[in-house]
Amino acid sequence: MTQTGGCLCGKVRYSLNADPVMCVICHCKNCQRQAGSALSIIVGVQEADLDIHGEVKTYNDKGDSGATVRRQFCDTCGSPVFTRLETTDGLMFIKAGTLDDTSNLEPKIQCYTKSKQQWLDLDSIPGFETVPEGL
Repeated sequence: MTQTGGCLCGKVRYSLNADPVMCVICHCKNCQRQAGSALSIIVGVQEADLDIHGEVKTYNDKGDSGATVRRQFCDTCGSPVFTRLETTDGLMFIKAGTLDDTSNLEPKIQCYTKSKQQWLDLDSIPGFETVPEGL
């Protein structure tokens, strides 16, 4: 099943030609800042399964481990679209809000619950203080 998505202005569009590997909620402070929200929902995909049309601009951030986190966004409308981690082999993340159809999204885990907003109740989804092993 092909899924499609893109930025707010439509300059960046993509097609995902396989099912996502995972759907995760991230509560880290940098995701909160980038999303301008209490959390970020990200969809893990194999880079080889994604066709991207349009150019993204990259901001190189640093994760807790010191590894580079490449946050990619549209340089026209500013929409965050992709996140690429230096430490994942072929796995990248799509910002879930950029998908055209989000009706089938179901996050399975939460990361960085140590910085989760206290008023947010997501106790039904397993959480980890930082990033669980193997992710």
